[in-house]
Amino acid sequence: MPIQRTTYQRISQTVLYILRLALVLALLLSGAPTAHAQAELPPVAAYEHSVATAWFELLIELVRQAPGFSPPVAARAMGYAGVTLYAALQPGMTDAPSLVGQLNGLTWLPPADASDGYHWPLVANSALASIHRRLFAHGGADVRIAIDGLEEAIRTRYEHAAPADVVRRSIQRGRAVATAVFAWSKTDGGHEGYFFNFPRTYRPPEGPGMWTPTPPDFLRALQPYWGQNRPFVMPAANACTPPPPPAYGADSSAPTYREAMEVYTTVKALTPAQRDTALYWADDPTLTATPPGHSLAIATQVLRQENASLALAAATYARLGMALADAFIACWEAKYTYNRIRPITYIQQVIDPAWNAMAITDPVITPPFPEYPSGHSTEAGAMATVLSAIFGDDYTFTDASQTRLGFAPRRYASFWQAAEEAALSRLYGGIHFRSANEQGLAQGRCVAGYVNQIDLGE
Repeated sequence: MPIQRTTYQRISQTVLYILRLALVLALLLSGAPTAHAQAELPPVAAYEHSVATAWFELLIELVRQAPGFSPPVAARAMGYAGVTLYAALQPGMTDAPSLVGQLNGLTWLPPADASDGYHWPLVANSALASIHRRLFAHGGADVRIAIDGLEEAIRTRYEHAAPADVVRRSIQRGRAVATAVFAWSKTDGGHEGYFFNFPRTYRPPEGPGMWTPTPPDFLRALQPYWGQNRPFVMPAANACTPPPPPAYGADSSAPTYREAMEVYTTVKALTPAQRDTALYWADDPTLTATPPGHSLAIATQVLRQENASLALAAATYARLGMALADAFIACWEAKYTYNRIRPITYIQQVIDPAWNAMAITDPVITPPFPEYPSGHSTEAGAMATVLSAIFGDDYTFTDASQTRLGFAPRRYASFWQAAEEAALSRLYGGIHFRSANEQGLAQGRCVAGYVNQIDLGE
């Protein structure tokens, strides 16, 4: 059973984390261009990724530490952080159009004066610090320490790399863009969603085959209204809704029975490798940064592997963040449209009342929301579609994001290989039927297809 951390332990861990991150960042930035020695300030593409990857690595840590960051809430934060970074840097990126008019409801962003010079890493630093403070406003002292510490470490590194007026102007631009993006975010339906994960106003529909709260805690439905939120890019929350799940029935000829038997027999005879895969992709809140955090960690590792420019990092985080956020809106819209029963409920009612009698699905606990489609699969499909479009269909990478939990790094021949493994892990975990995983991957591909149509000038 995971050890419950005290507030003091969390603060201590975060302080140590930010100190380590600041040290690594200082080493990474040691060769960054210095603007004061140049006639013109360099464009965004002249800088490497470290300011961006450091902030998104911190975002992953804050999602794990801050209360209330369920997967939909976490994905939303990643979307707005990515948009903020891109919007702040866009004037310094060659042929990169504004997001105004490309994203739903976004009608204005602060313009940059073409005659003014900006130090783009300082712009990025200021923008991301400002949006993090707003997105994690409820996080408490540990969050404030982490955000302030990283902002100060980056500012100290760069504040002598440009004239004082450029430094001030760059910091002001970052803050102005973050303020505008946050004002826009407050109208999407998910503002401060970390306070409203389990609304008491929701009553799930009743009947055969319908979702009911599951053991061991029998929690209320998580974020039942999330599918009503405004997407970043999709024309509507139901633009990628999958077809209805297989028909419910308690007879052995019913499609749901056959799917349930696959889960039942698979989980009862899990191989060590299958169990390890289920746990590797479990991505439980508080222990990890949830499933979208895993996808964000993969992108961060790839950007470092590629020694990517700050411009590429901004475009990557913007696309991936929006795709993950829209994936959870689309998935949750479908989940609460179909309200499908979970395997643990069906199996105990129809096949074997003693299955997982201790009320903990082996090896993964069933989360508190309807089964179809799989959220893991939807977000993984979105991740694979976005990153494949940027880095290639056959891009080989190593995911070392789970080593802190004791897992060995895993090597993948493509982003889709990772996504398909993530989807299958939910069957191994005993919490999803196969159809939910397959349709989730398809839904994620659909969602990311819309996001990939956005013009970011790469």
